[in-house]
Amino acid sequence: MSGASEESPASPGPSGSGTGGATPPDSPHGAPAASAADPSDPRWRLPQVRGHLAGLDGIRALAALLVLVFHVGIETGDALAPGLSGALLAGGEMAVPLFFALSGLLLFRPWARAALDGTAAPPAGSYLRRRALRVLPAYWIVALAALLLWSRDHLDSVSAWVEIMTLTFVFETDPWWVGTGPAGLGQMWSLSVEAAFYAALPVLGLLAVRTAGRTRAADTRTRARRILVFLAVLTALSVLALVPQHYPEPRPYMFSWLPRCLGLFAVGMTLTVLSEWAWREPGADGPVRRLCRTLSNNATLCWAVAGGFYLVSATPAAGDRFVGAAELWLSLVNTAVSMAFAFFVVAPVALRPERPGAPPPARAGGGAWLEALLAHPVMRYLGRISYGIFLWQFVVLYLWRDFTGAQMFTGSFWMDLTAVALGTVLLADLTHRFVERPLAQRYSSSGSLRRRPRTRPRADRRTPIN
Repeated sequence: MSGASEESPASPGPSGSGTGGATPPDSPHGAPAASAADPSDPRWRLPQVRGHLAGLDGIRALAALLVLVFHVGIETGDALAPGLSGALLAGGEMAVPLFFALSGLLLFRPWARAALDGTAAPPAGSYLRRRALRVLPAYWIVALAALLLWSRDHLDSVSAWVEIMTLTFVFETDPWWVGTGPAGLGQMWSLSVEAAFYAALPVLGLLAVRTAGRTRAADTRTRARRILVFLAVLTALSVLALVPQHYPEPRPYMFSWLPRCLGLFAVGMTLTVLSEWAWREPGADGPVRRLCRTLSNNATLCWAVAGGFYLVSATPAAGDRFVGAAELWLSLVNTAVSMAFAFFVVAPVALRPERPGAPPPARAGGGAWLEALLAHPVMRYLGRISYGIFLWQFVVLYLWRDFTGAQMFTGSFWMDLTAVALGTVLLADLTHRFVERPLAQRYSSSGSLRRRPRTRPRADRRTPIN
């Protein structure tokens, strides 16, 4: 996926009603930078809501590699083989809920702040331009390559070009391709869902702000609860969307539409609300702060629970391998398992305090092993190029299979995985280096976004999270 990096307002606004609410770190009265560990600093106790959260890069990297392993396993047939190894490979599709949860977590934050503070919703125009610039140029390069390589018979079709280049091909109810997308673009159905969420988020965010109430007479707890109710409604709508997917007749193409996936985005949106609410909660140590601290300090337990849900997803209880859930009740189980998996993977990272001046993660306790793993330089590098890894993997996979002459559901899994991973990472690095990063830098310096400071920014004015 695109990695969901996004700018958000420079200030989260008031810290909440009542006494005891901590001032967010970017506030003019926020906690100063600590040259040494200072446990009295609220950034040691409350979730990090500013700056770059390196652990999320690691989750992106894991998700991108997991979906790559899954696709290679399907192509060689190993993910369809009976037994535990085949089941574990088939469960790799659980990477998609991670991408969706990360998008909800990072992109909903400006609207969550506005809703909690009773202020106006942020403008949508610049946000939509940033999203389009982040997603489309690199995708267009990959889509063009795939069309030229494997869909030449449709190069003269205007409708084919339009629906592919606008990521609307998933709405084709009688497609000319086999599977979830044209050859080389089979994974792009999930990017289409992401793009639909990006387009819908300003409306969803505005509804959240209106639901919370624009008056400051309501306290933070009331507004936060209203937002959570709104997100629960979104989740219920995603469940209801499964009904027309199966009744009165099966409509498998609806699997690739946004409504079914709203609950997965709501997972990340909920974590954003909790992290921002913790900073605004009155009192010294309220229930929201304790919940955030419990989840972040028990990373091992959270990931063990997530592993359990991963195993469930690999069983017939969550649907057949590759084909997916063919019945309504199986789709319900799959949705619930996917949401739970995404929550327990992302929560301990998303809610972890910044802890300025703390020892390196490998030497600290409280679940820091996970931070040390996800924030490792290799993981951070793979996280930065994760969008390219997602985009290029099918093109590289098909080129490699054409080179070896292997037929569908045959071949050596480990040989194919090694070759495809190396080729994909190489192309992803080039795409990031010569397409994604230059465009982001040019757009950032053009004046359409906030001008980057010419001097080193103050610690109490750090850039927004991710």
